[in-house]
Amino acid sequence: MPELPEVEVSRMGISPHLVGEKVKSIAVRTPKLRWDIPFELKNIEGQVIRKITRRAKYLLLETDKGVVLIHLGMSGSLRVLDAPSAPEKHDHVDLYLCNGKVLRYNDPRRFGAWLWCETGQEHAVLQHLGPEPLEDAFSPAYIVEKAAGKRVAVKQFIMDNKIVVGVGNIYASESLFMAGISPSRQTSDLNPEEWERLVDTIKHVLTRSIQQGGTTLKDFSQADGKPGYFAQELQVYGKAGEPCPVCGALIQEQKIGQRNTFFCSVCQR
Repeated sequence: MPELPEVEVSRMGISPHLVGEKVKSIAVRTPKLRWDIPFELKNIEGQVIRKITRRAKYLLLETDKGVVLIHLGMSGSLRVLDAPSAPEKHDHVDLYLCNGKVLRYNDPRRFGAWLWCETGQEHAVLQHLGPEPLEDAFSPAYIVEKAAGKRVAVKQFIMDNKIVVGVGNIYASESLFMAGISPSRQTSDLNPEEWERLVDTIKHVLTRSIQQGGTTLKDFSQADGKPGYFAQELQVYGKAGEPCPVCGALIQEQKIGQRNTFFCSVCQR
C-alpha cells in the first residue's frame, strides 16, 4: 500500500505538469472505487488547478470552485501522459488538460478514491485527523500529552491517524527499530526521552524516504514510472529470519493490531 512518502512523491511528480493548467474534461470509467465517485467531480471541468497539496494520504487538487481529493488506496497510481492514449483494464479515471496532457489513475484493487469538496468546506474524510508527522505540531510534548493514561502497543499508537497521520506499517516498524523501542511496549511504559527519540526518528525516516523517492513496493512507482529507492535502506520490514543489521540476531515477526510487525528483540527494548 502506498504510504505517506509514496503519496508525497506522487504529489511532487505530478505537480509540475498540472499546477496552473486548465482542466478540459474528466472521464470516469468506473462508477465505484472504495466509495461511489461523485457526479460533482464534473465541477472541475474548466477550472485551473491552482495547487496540489497533501493531507495524510490524500492528494488535494485545488481549484477556485472546489477540491478533488485523490486516495491511492492499496494499489493506486497516477501517471501524467503527454497525450491521450487508449485506457487499459484498470485505468479508471482520466483528467484531460487543455494543454493536451492527461492525468491517469490506475487502480487494480479499486480501493482508492476520487472525491469532491466545495471551496470553503472540509470533506468528512479529513476531519478528526492528527497532525502531519513532518510539521512542528507533531512534537515530543504533543505525543507525551496524547499518550498520557493510555495503555496500547506503541506501534498501534503511532499508526493511529487521530494521533498522527501517515505513519504506516512500514515506517512504524523502521522508526521503532531505529529508535531502539520494542513495537509491543505499552505507551504508558515509555519515558519522555524515549518519546522524543521516537518522534525525531519518525521525522528522519519519513524525510529520508521522501528524498529517496518512496519505498519500492510491487504496486507502486513514481509519477514518471520510475520506482522509489528507500526499500534498499529498509532494515527490518519484510526481513523476518534475516540477521539484524546492527547485532546479527534474527529479525522477528509478529502481528500487532492485525498488522505484520518486524523487529529485533535484542536491539529493541
